[in-house]
Amino acid sequence: MYRQLMSLQQLSRRTIASSARRQLDNTVKQKQKLFQEDNGMPIHLKGGSKDALLYRTTMALTVFGAGYVVYELISAAMPKKPQ
Repeated sequence: MYRQLMSLQQLSRRTIASSARRQLDNTVKQKQKLFQEDNGMPIHLKGGSKDALLYRTTMALTVFGAGYVVYELISAAMPKKPQ
């Protein structure tokens, strides 16, 4: 049992130590250039189509939520008459 545990420990140590690391490209300079150029777009839409989709979804949910709050306030202010 002890030998199996030691071999497992060595295997795990070897696997972690020798695993290849991912090479990540540094894209900070490109992002800074993209967001700092003056092209008349608002900063929250300069990220591309994903940012535009996120912005539109947020605005739609905000408008829907505000409308629902107004509806609930009106329905609470005018309760239904008992029959």
